[in-house]
Amino acid sequence: MYSDKFLKFIEMWQKEFAIERSIDEKVCVDKDNNPIPWYTYPAIEYLSQFDYEDKEIFEFGCGYSSMFWANRAKKVTSIEDNINWFSKWQNEFMHDKLDIRWRDEGEGYFNAIFEDNKKYDVIIVDGKRRADCARTALSCLNKGGMIILDDSDRINTSKEYINAVNELKKGNLIQVDFYGFCPMNNYSKTTSLFLSRDFNFKSQYIVQPINGLGNLWGMGRKHRKEFFKVNK
Repeated sequence: MYSDKFLKFIEMWQKEFAIERSIDEKVCVDKDNNPIPWYTYPAIEYLSQFDYEDKEIFEFGCGYSSMFWANRAKKVTSIEDNINWFSKWQNEFMHDKLDIRWRDEGEGYFNAIFEDNKKYDVIIVDGKRRADCARTALSCLNKGGMIILDDSDRINTSKEYINAVNELKKGNLIQVDFYGFCPMNNYSKTTSLFLSRDFNFKSQYIVQPINGLGNLWGMGRKHRKEFFKVNK
């Protein structure tokens, strides 16, 4: 038999994180059906605090994250190497701030970031050839920006990820690792942010941090007292 507290914990994951639907339907969405990245939930919550209206984003690897960023940023350029996924995303993800491009996984893939001759505020390394992408990302990162390396825990078993992290460390960036569960998976992983030392993105809120999903202090005083009574 499961305790009432444990059942409430499961209910919170089902309702607040929509994890049951995400795993069963293989979709990266929140409880309101908004697209979210395939990053860890702690990373998603941290990133969701900032204002990206004047930020340009570049993504190695297209997916639900592309729409997550397009709904927030000034412009998103996303590179996809799989022609079938490229066709799928082009049909499903129509957004005037999102530019999805297909490039094969050769040099054209990791050099695609140079095509528009510009720098970016946020660069996501979440596709093929992550070491090469990390290297070119450093060349195109705006002052005060950040690079996101997803699945960074694979460094423990993959030379590719060892090289990717080593490349990013050459940029004298601050590495912050977000461990935890993520959409679509029933196991944990790590999403790492590499922040410029002068990183100072504006928050959308008066205070930071805000209350995360399932947070007790996000409730009103009355509901919090009721919660304590039931769960003491």
